[in-house]
Amino acid sequence: MFVVAGVTGHTGKVVAETLLAQSLPVRVIVRDAKKGEAWKARGAEVAIAEVKDVKAMTAALRGASGAYLLSPPDMSVTDLDKHAREVGAALKAAIAESGVKHVVFLSSIGAQHASGTGPIATLYVIEAALNETKAHVTALRAGYFMENLLGNLHPMKEQGVLPAMFGAERKVEMVATPDIGALAAELLRAGTSAPKVVELSGPTPTTLTDAAKVFSAALKKPINLAPVPAAAQVGVLLGVGLPETWAKAYAEMNSALEAGKVSPVGTLRRGLITLEQFVARALQG
Repeated sequence: MFVVAGVTGHTGKVVAETLLAQSLPVRVIVRDAKKGEAWKARGAEVAIAEVKDVKAMTAALRGASGAYLLSPPDMSVTDLDKHAREVGAALKAAIAESGVKHVVFLSSIGAQHASGTGPIATLYVIEAALNETKAHVTALRAGYFMENLLGNLHPMKEQGVLPAMFGAERKVEMVATPDIGALAAELLRAGTSAPKVVELSGPTPTTLTDAAKVFSAALKKPINLAPVPAAAQVGVLLGVGLPETWAKAYAEMNSALEAGKVSPVGTLRRGLITLEQFVARALQG
């Protein structure tokens, strides 16, 4: 039995779909029973749990040989470090009490750093907590989600600009979430023989200049980069509706990206989906 969290999001959905397509037993974790109905109809078991609920998470993980876990973003959080410690402690307890032998945890390239990387630093905290369990833990450290670029579709479509929160020529490891989900399913099948850390990106490093060209071709209009200085980023992010805690965290992450701090430390696995393919599919949808 494989347990999969995050099935209402991008990566967990792909993990569960991949395993079910291979006729493997799957139990999905959802917070709302209604969101589990479609998965139940497809043959999956459904567990209702929230990431910090140790009792419910323990029940969800019990009897599983492997689990795909993550820390869902919560914009109501005002203390990211405290939240990470609470999530880490809850997952650590649930893993220990359930006896699950293998966990694939969705982390990020750059999670080797304890601080200075914005929200990525919370994954350092959770990784450390999970590694204190007896389970074999695989940290799936993914690159910058290509999906993040879609948050700029409105200014690209309406104004022909792509806001640049880090240098236009800074090469960044970007990956499409279907590639993350596919690799997570592969790692779950590998079980305790899977590596302890796997870093994943797309086929090639990508710059914002590259991204502007790809969107320009797809939208059939010129897309120009609009640099946002570091000192102005928190204000800009507040202006688009982010809470202050998250605006500051993302501004710090952007500075870390610019400084090259969000970089792999090992041999990268490369996904299959190019930025061109990702954008074409996203705009069709």
